[in-house]
Amino acid sequence: MVEPALIVNKLPIPTDGKHGGASIDRTILKNCCTTVRLAINISEVMILRYQKIVIVSLLALAGLCAITAQSSAKIFKDQLGRHISVPTKPRRIVSLAPSITEIVFALGQAHRLVGVTRYSDYPLEAANLPKVGSYVRLDIERIVALNPDLCIATKDGNPKAVIERLASLKIPVYVVNPHNLDTILKTILEIGILLNAGSRAVSLTAELHNRIQRVNSRVAQVAHRPRVFFQIGIAPIVSAGTETFIHELIELAGGKNLAEGRIAYPRFSREQVLALEPEIFIITSMARQVVFEEVKAEWRRWPNIPAVRDERIFLVDSNLFDRPSPRLVDGLELLTRLIHPELQE
Repeated sequence: MVEPALIVNKLPIPTDGKHGGASIDRTILKNCCTTVRLAINISEVMILRYQKIVIVSLLALAGLCAITAQSSAKIFKDQLGRHISVPTKPRRIVSLAPSITEIVFALGQAHRLVGVTRYSDYPLEAANLPKVGSYVRLDIERIVALNPDLCIATKDGNPKAVIERLASLKIPVYVVNPHNLDTILKTILEIGILLNAGSRAVSLTAELHNRIQRVNSRVAQVAHRPRVFFQIGIAPIVSAGTETFIHELIELAGGKNLAEGRIAYPRFSREQVLALEPEIFIITSMARQVVFEEVKAEWRRWPNIPAVRDERIFLVDSNLFDRPSPRLVDGLELLTRLIHPELQE
């Protein structure tokens, strides 16, 4: 495996004055090299796809550090392919989605947060931070008033017009677009580099990867994949199709998603659900326990459904399944326990 310092020595150095004019002292890349070296050491025990996530992400970002290392800002390419100038040490960050807030906290960088969105409620400390509207209805005036030197946004939910408006006001907006577990790990790594927390990001993603692998190892033993109906909300009955985090988690946990298909969140009639004969009901609702008992009582009207007959109707916290944050792995482990209790140690 190539030593990071050797890679850095081959990085292009600007000499046309565009980035300061002078040659860059390569010793300023020490932190980048250290982070990359950590990533490579950990990646040696990872499977190939996670090697690619860690090494490619961090080497690319290290290269960008090299290009702008003498200035007070660094140029990063976000997950939309946009090149963003980010302060070398961002101190006033506004998170534009609850999942991003969770990632920043998990990286130990909560002290940089000056604003979050309305439903940023985990960990509990996040609820005390100033709010800038919901992630789909952002308040530009509140964001600007917080004087952020960096906003971190998500493609899934944040209005494009708001991101463009903030950019026009010279506020850097780094956009992420995680759509499965692999890209969630990549997002954690990238945000870690943005916030000078690369080492913590590497250790966190390695830990998450190991937990996913433990689930994979256990599920590999199963001979039967129970039919799972994941019910989102109460009325109408909505479930999760193939292009969702929920589908990926059900499959990894050793179940068969009865709502798989091209529609991300398909609607079902009661008759359609009954015809599917689910062996397990997973129900999530913002209303939590009270509504769950009502829904559970409703499905119990059909005692011949395998899930009812075997008393396998469960309520889960929706935030463990629809937020692309480290807690998605908590959701995976929970699903594995519910779908395959026989695999638990």
